[in-house]
Amino acid sequence: MSEHSSTNGSGHEAQGHDSHAHDIAGHIKTYIIIFGSLLVGTFLTVLMYYVDFSSMAMTVAVALFIASIKAFLVAAYFMHLMSEKKLVYSVLLLAAFFFTGLMGLTLWGSFDLPTNSTHKTIYVP
Repeated sequence: MSEHSSTNGSGHEAQGHDSHAHDIAGHIKTYIIIFGSLLVGTFLTVLMYYVDFSSMAMTVAVALFIASIKAFLVAAYFMHLMSEKKLVYSVLLLAAFFFTGLMGLTLWGSFDLPTNSTHKTIYVP
């Protein structure tokens, strides 16, 4: 008596096992699509190395754009944040806000030197 059969009201067995297998197959298909998208993103990242952009800022912007898309895919699907509640999104939004603010303050103050100091520009190719 280790096997249990479930029946609906008319005496027929329910399709629970088949729907569960179909659900898993759907998740596997989604993971394979996301994995392929991450491979394409990695390929684009490597390909962008050989593209000559007009400035370093444009190069960094394109690289960060590709990296942001890949990070979103990993966080949303592999870390299952796509199905989380509003609290997780609120904490994520708050962290992104403070991260952006700290980076902005760092860039804003990067050229402020203390008095009586010399400014040396170091260029490393």
